[in-house]
Amino acid sequence: MKKIEVKENLRFGEGIISGYISVFLGISTLLGVICFKYPEWLTTPEFREIYTGESMKILLTACIIAAMFFAVLSFIFSRKKKWPLIGVILSAATIIIGGFDVDPRAVDKTGWHLGLDWLLLDLFLMAVIFVPIEMVFPKRKSQSTFHEEWRTDLVYFCISHLLVQFFGIITQQPAKLFFGWMGLSGLHESVQSLPFIIELLFAFFITDFFQYWTHRFFHTHHFLWRFHSIHHSTENMDWLAGSRTHFVDIFVTRSMAFVPLYVFGFSTITFNVYVIFMAIHAVLIHANTRINFGFLKYIFATPQYHHWHHCKNPKHYGKNFATIFPFIDKMFGTYYLPKDEWPEDTGLLETNFPKGYVKQAIYPFTKSPFDKDLEMEEYSKR
Repeated sequence: MKKIEVKENLRFGEGIISGYISVFLGISTLLGVICFKYPEWLTTPEFREIYTGESMKILLTACIIAAMFFAVLSFIFSRKKKWPLIGVILSAATIIIGGFDVDPRAVDKTGWHLGLDWLLLDLFLMAVIFVPIEMVFPKRKSQSTFHEEWRTDLVYFCISHLLVQFFGIITQQPAKLFFGWMGLSGLHESVQSLPFIIELLFAFFITDFFQYWTHRFFHTHHFLWRFHSIHHSTENMDWLAGSRTHFVDIFVTRSMAFVPLYVFGFSTITFNVYVIFMAIHAVLIHANTRINFGFLKYIFATPQYHHWHHCKNPKHYGKNFATIFPFIDKMFGTYYLPKDEWPEDTGLLETNFPKGYVKQAIYPFTKSPFDKDLEMEEYSKR
């Protein structure tokens, strides 16, 4: 039997964590300066309406100083000087190209752009929230922060954020194509006249209802399962794991979520709150944390709830398809939440599943649907 090597988690006081933080902040600030220099091509017009250039300049300055500070800490406490040295070099490069003197100017809209600002800000926010949670309250204590496939998940995270304009445009098309002719302005006015909290909860419910059936269809249709199996292939559930989603899966799932958003015409504030909530919640339910959220776990999907959906044991396949509300699974007989128990492991039974972003991207297109008995067995149990 092959021996499985378990890596130790990072520990406080060794200087390694501060070294990693310095490198992370160094890379982020360097790319942030580039965003300031080429905002028309590297920032998201819709997202720029939420933040201001001045606020981002303040954040950039604070991160440069923090990167240098953590590099010094790492130099003091760590035996390995590589990471703090890299952090210092990155911070110095950021300062040299104008990190303390960026111009937060107004930006004209362009025909195309990459969402580098959205990538940096979301990655920074999610890392600040969830990395400490996973280190202090981990569910799987033996799971390394930098497990063997964390780079793959980071690539998924980066690509989906950089191509936010592309995915945003194509996922809106089905709704506009099939419902754009209906003249829905009256319905939109009625929905937007609702009290904000009612409108928001309605948006949560109707999108989750559509995503429930889309998600369930991915599990019950053999060809679609080949795409969705990419998401289930991770054996290390953590805050990056939710990003591992095939682009076909992203297109179909987001399109189905956009249909009710378009048809009912929710207000801009409701739409923005929904997007922000989903961005954080999707990370949370995949996180490696033992926090069970008390009675709230019966109202909103939590890590425990969603980890059962990723369970490797075929006995528990086909459960917990809802993204937000567990009661939707109760409505259709797919609810499973056994008190305080968690699945022993997650992932697929298939042992030769491809590793890496490129191999996984082409995987669903490269084989006949019936060319492997093990694959068919895996799918049939889903």
